[in-house]
Amino acid sequence: MTAAALPPFRQSPALSLGVELELQLVSLRDFDLTRAATDLLGSLVADGSQGDIKLEITESMIEISTLPQSSVDGIASDLAGLRDILRAQACRHNIAICGGGAHPFHRWPDRRICPGERFDALYQRYGYLAKQFTVFGQHVHVGVASADDAIWLTQALGVYVPDFIALSASSPYIDGEDTFYQSARLNAVSAFPLSGQCPPLADWADFHRHFSFLQACGIAQSIKDLYWDVRPKPEFGTVEIRVCDTPLSIEKACALTALAQSLAAWLLRERPALDTAGQAHVARYNKFQACRFGLEATIADPLSQTTQPLRARLSRLLDVLEPDARALGCAHWLEQLRNAFIPGHGDAEWLRARRTALGNLNDVVREAGQRWLDGPENGN
Repeated sequence: MTAAALPPFRQSPALSLGVELELQLVSLRDFDLTRAATDLLGSLVADGSQGDIKLEITESMIEISTLPQSSVDGIASDLAGLRDILRAQACRHNIAICGGGAHPFHRWPDRRICPGERFDALYQRYGYLAKQFTVFGQHVHVGVASADDAIWLTQALGVYVPDFIALSASSPYIDGEDTFYQSARLNAVSAFPLSGQCPPLADWADFHRHFSFLQACGIAQSIKDLYWDVRPKPEFGTVEIRVCDTPLSIEKACALTALAQSLAAWLLRERPALDTAGQAHVARYNKFQACRFGLEATIADPLSQTTQPLRARLSRLLDVLEPDARALGCAHWLEQLRNAFIPGHGDAEWLRARRTALGNLNDVVREAGQRWLDGPENGN
């Protein structure tokens, strides 16, 4: 692949939204991952009126993406429509479709890379990491008015990466074993050389210089090579939050989208002080804490040079964001995130509880598939 020029930053309505969800394709025989993506999409009947369904890097996963929307309710409508399409298709192909950040017991050597020039190039470049990248995340795009705002918001949102990780965590099992992590998925992402936090950057011109430097050194070929936790997406005119595990329900995905929209609104208006240099030093530690302990994490604050419980910070944040959420029409979605504060209500905790109740991970995946397709009220 040859290096691609950095696209110009496209204007988009401020605080507009888009969501991408990576989903598991599992066999109804044993609920292991199955190679079904190409066949599934080959027979798909969809007009694109509620978004897109497309291949991801291996044949055991797909990605659904909404249309650009002004509200979380619009995102919810698109995701529900895409879920309805997939429910019918899954039945025809004798497969189940699941949320969750990682399949609990699949073997990465069994994965097959999807056909396509970019997927093949990734496999040639990263080797086995490409197959181990069969993990499943939610990406939230938030529209911004200018390129400079995009760079500022990318770094401001970086402070809240642990909050998004803890609230979305749904990958406690890897290779059939409890990892003791709430989100083990991000360990697979962290193996890539350009993962992690956006470096301290002043504005769009500074980002352009940084990206050109990476290209000149042969480190990056396109902006897709930047596996940052939060990154600008110039062709969409958005900032993209990339750290969330795929939740076990689209309702939880909408609640996380409400957090992204209301938080971006508050940040862009209030412009709180940022210590980008200090944040660069604590980002990896804070990310580990959230992945390992979820809401029980203790995170470092570079501004006060203290540590604080993530649960307490997040509770205060939800209170602060309530007026913005009301103004944006997403307060009912944001309120759902408070349920995650109740012991046993997080997705990782739900998976562990079902493993204890059912005695095996195969049935856990079966119930997770029911939960995603039918909604959490039918997911035990």
